Amino acid sequence: MILNANQLRALRQRNDEELHKEQPNNGYPAHTIRDLLHTVEAIKKEKKKWKRLAQERGSVIEIMKKALEEEV
Repeated sequence: MILNANQLRALRQRNDEELHKEQPNNGYPAHTIRDLLHTVEAIKKEKKKWKRLAQERGSVIEIMKKALEEEV
């Protein structure tokens, strides 16, 4: 299941509320959800990093193609 930004925000808010409560609730422990949210954020950062790297690589390839065409 893929969560959109609103669903992640709602999950984060609900999890914060659960962390402040002392009573255990049905479902996953709040700490597990918090760890999952941290993982999601880390994956987003990695995805942005790799996307930026791919764009830079693409621009370098274009520069190299132009340089090779000018030589010929």
